[in-house]
Amino acid sequence: MEALVCVEPGSLRVERRPVPRPRPGEVLVRPRRIGVCGTDYHIFEGKHPFVEYPRIMGHELAVEVVEAPTGTGVEVGRFFAVNPYLSCGSCIACRRGKPNCCVAISVLGVHQDGGMSELLAVPAANLISVDGLTLDQAATVEFLAIGAHAVRRGAVTPLDRVLVVGAGPIGLGVALFANLSGAAVAIIDRESERADYTASLVGGTAFTTDDLPHLGSFTGGDGFDVVFDATGSSRAMEQGFDHVAHGGRYVLVSVVRESISFMDPDFHRKELTLLGSRNATAEDFDRVVAAIRDGSAPADRLVTHRTDLERAVFDIPRWASEKSGLIKAMVTIG
Repeated sequence: MEALVCVEPGSLRVERRPVPRPRPGEVLVRPRRIGVCGTDYHIFEGKHPFVEYPRIMGHELAVEVVEAPTGTGVEVGRFFAVNPYLSCGSCIACRRGKPNCCVAISVLGVHQDGGMSELLAVPAANLISVDGLTLDQAATVEFLAIGAHAVRRGAVTPLDRVLVVGAGPIGLGVALFANLSGAAVAIIDRESERADYTASLVGGTAFTTDDLPHLGSFTGGDGFDVVFDATGSSRAMEQGFDHVAHGGRYVLVSVVRESISFMDPDFHRKELTLLGSRNATAEDFDRVVAAIRDGSAPADRLVTHRTDLERAVFDIPRWASEKSGLIKAMVTIG
């Protein structure tokens, strides 16, 4: 089979790979749509802290079942989304219902080879029913679930004023589900086009980094009840503390290689709550699928760029450096 391989930072090529052999409990699937996300760009750029090379990227997957052993309860020919977070089921996090941060987690396309290939073996338990969704919609479920999980971590309510820093796909998902939770949402990004587009999709108010002096007007100078960072920038993550209101919550959705720091007196003066948000759980996937089905999550408007395995060798490097107008790129197979 053919697969798109990130051989080392900055180098992509299509290679022939053996067809994977499913282990007990696994099914063989054919990826049909693969979303390209910030994680993939970071892997390509050598900025991801958890990856080893070479790596087949791709974890935002809509797949078709090709082979399903008896007992898996899965029908050949059905389409599914995939929960790409493979957990051990026995560590302290798994025992407490948090497989998204399993001690031994293995994420498809990050810790092990992912879905930018013609065939893939995945645990049947990680297939997500998406009946009624299109392939494009199914491939948006995973990244929107990250946003839904972050909003749940932040305990967002209709009483909250929310700031989302970073209007890429993850920030868009956060803003969307914060809005669906009833909060008043502001979105800030360096690119006005991207901030405006995200705000138009989720019903929020757009700002750019040039608008920072005016950002306080959104809350009357009080600061934001909940701030989410979705930038992938350590500097932006540190600056985000300044926007949190007294008694507020700060949720870090981004992951960076560097250490980040904050002013301890300010942190204590405000009695801030600092939260990390990693991946998503079954509850978040279910919420996203339901929101796409009922039309409250406009998944059909998210795909702005398309490619296939062969052209992705050239398109992904270009998109990594020229993100203007890019919301969600999709690799199509078949």
